[in-house]
Amino acid sequence: MKSIYFSHILILICIGSVFFTSCKDKSIAARPIPEIQVINVIKKDVPLNREFVGQVYGFQDIPIRARVEGFLLGVHFEEGYPVKKGQLLYTIDSQPFETQVASLESTVAEAQTYLVNAENELARYKPLAEINAVSKSDLDAAQASRDAAVSSVEAAQANLRMSQIQLGYTRISSPINGLIGKTEARTGEFVGREPNPVILNVVSDISKMRVEFFLTEAEYLSIARDFEQSVSDDGTVDRQNPNNQGNLTLILADGTIYEEKGSVEFLGRAIDSETGSILVQASFNNNKGLLRPGMYAKIRVEFEIAEDAILIPQKCVTELQGQYSVFVVEKGNMVKARQVKVLDKIGDLWLIKEGLAANEQVVIDGLQKVATGMEIRPVVTTFDSQNSEN
Repeated sequence: MKSIYFSHILILICIGSVFFTSCKDKSIAARPIPEIQVINVIKKDVPLNREFVGQVYGFQDIPIRARVEGFLLGVHFEEGYPVKKGQLLYTIDSQPFETQVASLESTVAEAQTYLVNAENELARYKPLAEINAVSKSDLDAAQASRDAAVSSVEAAQANLRMSQIQLGYTRISSPINGLIGKTEARTGEFVGREPNPVILNVVSDISKMRVEFFLTEAEYLSIARDFEQSVSDDGTVDRQNPNNQGNLTLILADGTIYEEKGSVEFLGRAIDSETGSILVQASFNNNKGLLRPGMYAKIRVEFEIAEDAILIPQKCVTELQGQYSVFVVEKGNMVKARQVKVLDKIGDLWLIKEGLAANEQVVIDGLQKVATGMEIRPVVTTFDSQNSEN
């Protein structure tokens, strides 16, 4: 009796299993094929760039120094405004130096009087010596007195010139046309001796700007090979070479591209043994005055053109433990994960070294919805790169 009971139960289980399997198959068969956005692989020539952090300086940044000590009597300019070459900037109390000049002028006059007397004495002794009216030693003494008087005059005049130069330092003028900054001393302050201000200000020529940045030794070697034709036989930068004419781009702190292109002015003499880097100086025209000394910016160096490069948006790529992969649409609209080797970032695109070919399609949206072996209905879309160069 029990065996019949269990037989009935087994039959019911089998029937139920067949029923649910049939329902599941119908559910799978009825599930729609998802629409997934894909993009065609981009193939084009692209410049390969490298970016370096640099600092901006004026083409000339000249410190204005107090070369003599004294009280500051006047500030004769507006801070932050342009100044002309030769324009008076500061005046320092000149009375002590005027007194010294007057004293030394008196010393010069006195020395010149002694010289006149010595020359007269020598002129009187010479004819007497010829007739042996005076001794040879007396003539020699007169000659020595005259020579000493000449030396005294020259020394007094040299001291006077130095004193006049010191007096001239009490009036400080601009050495160049440029933009002057904030004064480090005000009227009435004693200047010219530490810890009081010695450097009173800085005048910068900002019509053209210098940008300095550093390359590591490896970066230098890589770029030097790419630009070897731009370097002269003596190791300096050949400014006439077309490879060095306006090949640098300046990226400002707000991410905007500076409108003027720059060029390399010179490479440093040697690699710094402490930092392992080498100095590079570039120049940029600053006709509109946008750039100011002290700014930080990025220098983009174009060093190669990658021909027929394979590009895909960065959002198509998944990274896991240093391995990069994409979902490729293959025959029959079947999705397959494929590893790729990336070379460099070009804005918001990846430059693919290996793993993709032109005209292939990769999934760009809904990466979490797809898996290898899944059939999709690809919807080709376009990608609007935010990188202006692409």
